[in-house]
Amino acid sequence: MPLLPGLENVQTMPFYQTLNIKPHTQLHLWKIEESVEQLTKNLILKPESQQRLKNMKSVEHQKGFLSVRQILNHLELSDFDLSYDAHGKPHLSNGFFVSISHAHGFSGIAISNQNLGLDIEAIKSKVLQIAPRFMDVNLHLKGLSIAEQTEKATVVWGIKESVFKIKNEKGISYPNHISELPFELSDGRATARLDFNNQTEFFPVHFIKREDYIFVCTFESE
Repeated sequence: MPLLPGLENVQTMPFYQTLNIKPHTQLHLWKIEESVEQLTKNLILKPESQQRLKNMKSVEHQKGFLSVRQILNHLELSDFDLSYDAHGKPHLSNGFFVSISHAHGFSGIAISNQNLGLDIEAIKSKVLQIAPRFMDVNLHLKGLSIAEQTEKATVVWGIKESVFKIKNEKGISYPNHISELPFELSDGRATARLDFNNQTEFFPVHFIKREDYIFVCTFESE
């Protein structure tokens, strides 16, 4: 399989950070500062991945896709070690659970011995405009500064996204089925609750802030 264009004069690109979320779970982050051309360096993609990349109209999506593969390279894995099932859920050839996310300036891969969902969100003030549509603002935002409200609403949105990545069942509604037990931003942890199909499940959540982004890792209930 030929290398993607741009292999000549390859230089190592910067990897941002690896975070130990808890035992047997690591979050690997890439800060996206390169061009599409730079991000293709030293990558070998499966034919289906090459076609998927070719079909992407958004440069931002192309960068997210390629930076995820750069993370795999950093971990001494490759695009060939990553596959997707019929529901779009990623799987690694080594048998570990994996979840992938990217948003604007960051991409990330969370790898664990537990089923998990990763979501990356940029902290933006507009989240407060839509917060009443997806969360209990009186429970979570009352008494906080605007900056704290913005950050916490972003965490809550990330929790809902990551729970859905784990369950991925048709009919799940963020405001009606996924809720969060009270938590503080300083905790770095929370608990999500899913009430769906006459069942209640709880999900442990870990979240961190780096620069102007929130990274949420949610784990399947045990």
